[in-house]
Amino acid sequence: MPTAKLGRCVIGIMLTVGVSSIAFGQEGAVNQAAVTAGKDLLFDKCFQCHTDAMWRDQRQDARAWEATLYRMVGRGAIWSGEDIKNMAAFMGTEFGPNASSPSPKGK
Repeated sequence: MPTAKLGRCVIGIMLTVGVSSIAFGQEGAVNQAAVTAGKDLLFDKCFQCHTDAMWRDQRQDARAWEATLYRMVGRGAIWSGEDIKNMAAFMGTEFGPNASSPSPKGK
């Protein structure tokens, strides 16, 4: 069992490097269609188990979000590489190191 998980993690890391180039242009510009699709996926899939507090304050870039999402695949999440790429693009834009601080609840 641990070998299977390790294999999935290695494959996830390899895919992370490969799919991140699709969401980002030559100069790191984010593909807006990927961001929009990622937002829809995030609200559809992640809110089944998590609240926004799970990721709101983490401030990771898109690559770090991809790694986080692949860890979730290792725990049973069922997403395609395209899904992960899009969610990471959204989260890197909205919850990345350069994103504005989230407003307090209720405001």
